[in-house]
Amino acid sequence: MTWRALMERYLKKAVEADLEEKMVFLGGPRQVGKTTLALSLLKNGNEEHPAYLNWDNIPARQLLLRGALPADEKLVVLDEIHKYKGWRNLVKGLYDTHKSSRRFLVTGSARLDHYRRGGDSLQGRYHYHRLHPLSLYEINPTPTRDDLEHLFRFGGFPEPFFKGSDRHWKRWQRERRSRVVQEDIVSLEHVKEISQLDLLASVLPERVGAVLSINNLRGDLSVAFETAERWVCILENLYFCFRIQPYGLPKLRAAKKEKKLYLWDWSLCANEAARFENLVASHLLKYCHRAEDWDGDEMELKFVRDSAGRELDFVVVRNGKPEFAVECKVGEGELSRNITYFAARTPIPLFYQVHRGQKDCEHGALRARILPFAALSRILAV
Repeated sequence: MTWRALMERYLKKAVEADLEEKMVFLGGPRQVGKTTLALSLLKNGNEEHPAYLNWDNIPARQLLLRGALPADEKLVVLDEIHKYKGWRNLVKGLYDTHKSSRRFLVTGSARLDHYRRGGDSLQGRYHYHRLHPLSLYEINPTPTRDDLEHLFRFGGFPEPFFKGSDRHWKRWQRERRSRVVQEDIVSLEHVKEISQLDLLASVLPERVGAVLSINNLRGDLSVAFETAERWVCILENLYFCFRIQPYGLPKLRAAKKEKKLYLWDWSLCANEAARFENLVASHLLKYCHRAEDWDGDEMELKFVRDSAGRELDFVVVRNGKPEFAVECKVGEGELSRNITYFAARTPIPLFYQVHRGQKDCEHGALRARILPFAALSRILAV
């Protein structure tokens, strides 16, 4: 297999370009490759490089708290600094003092736009990028069936993907969840019930692709509704999972409050149909985030469900208007009845029915196409 991702991540050029204008904040799940990307921007970069300052490293922390920076380094990487209560004021001070001579790349395994601890705003001083797991197009613009099956099986996080070992995948998964729960949540959130949050993280894969009922979770966890909702939000802010909302279409009685759940790591889904749907959701979210963070468009990933239960798995919305819809199927069957139904009643301009096989055909009158996932990955081009 020839995997382009061995050489360079998809955001590298965008981050380099934005560093010429402002600070860059780089968020994303733990172990998705943020530090590796950041170090690739430093000359002969590794974790011992003087310009790489990790908040978890005591000497680096002391240096930052003194307001000192390594000499003769034009790019400074600040890693996991959001764990510090006053991180935004600290970063603002460093940037305002040194912006004429230094560039700053701030990375973190949490939503840096959410953890705004400290009173002073950094608005206008940074560009924000979200780094996603490896996608099919990123590893190979002309992917083979083997490429897809490998990505489907081991997920898009670089370490287990490149190792390609079931034993390594299982050990890596256990260690990663432990670090998310035991380290990230403890350092960022005031939560005492760590064992229950660990239980929540373990049961969410069973709910992928379905409407997430907080009431059901509340019962499973024996906590109040508000507590269960807050815990799910915590896992969203730490890039463990994400939810998508229903899209309300004109002249259509659509569900408005339900949310569907997906994981940033689709390989956690034991059910293959749910895993494939999550794989597609992750690629679509990556497409949306790239368009938001780089192109500046307002992007939303949603789904459609009407009062009769008819559903489209995904609708991509750009600047308030539907761009295309995607329906996931396990096999290469005929066009979904739901696509036929919604094509006649909605302004959605394109419908894709995606699968893991080879069938590729168009239904022009319905603005629809049945296509392999590899073909959709080339359309998304992320």
